[in-house]
Amino acid sequence: MHTVIKPRRGLAQLNLAEVWQARELLGFLAWRDITVRYKQTSIGVLWAFIRPFLTMVIFSVVFGRIAKLPSDGVPYAVLTFTALLPWQFFATAFAEAANAVVGNGYMITKIYFPRLILPLASIAVGIVDFLVSFVILVFMMIGYRMVPTWRVLALPLFFALCLLFTIGLGLWTSSLYVKYRDMRHLIPFITQFGMYVSPVAFSSSIVPAKWRFLYSLNPMVVVIDGFRWSLLGTTQLYVPGVVAGTVTSIVLLVTGVYYFKQTERVFADVM
Repeated sequence: MHTVIKPRRGLAQLNLAEVWQARELLGFLAWRDITVRYKQTSIGVLWAFIRPFLTMVIFSVVFGRIAKLPSDGVPYAVLTFTALLPWQFFATAFAEAANAVVGNGYMITKIYFPRLILPLASIAVGIVDFLVSFVILVFMMIGYRMVPTWRVLALPLFFALCLLFTIGLGLWTSSLYVKYRDMRHLIPFITQFGMYVSPVAFSSSIVPAKWRFLYSLNPMVVVIDGFRWSLLGTTQLYVPGVVAGTVTSIVLLVTGVYYFKQTERVFADVM
């Protein structure tokens, strides 16, 4: 038995079935990334809680007490932490996915496997951080005696939207990173700037109505508003914005997969 690798043309070159056939390798690489991230750390996965917790404290003091921004009738700490939950996932998973190809260059130059599984596997680190932080949020809501309504059933949909956006942006960035090493400076800038223009430290209700649609082209605006709508029942969903953010994420994902598959053939040469 042997495998013949031939160049593909058109949509056939995507060959997503190849990724499914390598699902065991995908799982192994995901587990490797998780264990490496927390190996030889004294408090392990608790770092997934400490980072958003400290950010929440800073935001609560600066924006909640000093700037006195509106919190839509809920404790400002809960309002902020609910937004930090998906944002922390995006920031972590995006950074890992963007560096996945360059960081595993030694594998790419030696053996063949579906390159697409590298950024996909790296996102597992963000999922672990998300689950740890979500448990903390549950305890916070219990402490404040806040009970979610039926809207919580929509929460997986908004997380799926966050996942689509993260994968799409991660695929674009990881492909460009191979050729343009300047991306190492751009990646932290994207996450830092994105945090300022997303409603993490404030409610999107303060954005003027005439700018809401344009503002919602940032999918993380829709995701954060969706998390608050699902868990807290405060933020009202802006339906045109939900549609715009969803379309943006889908377009970014489809074009990201296509561009990644187009450029992966030169990964080994550039490395």
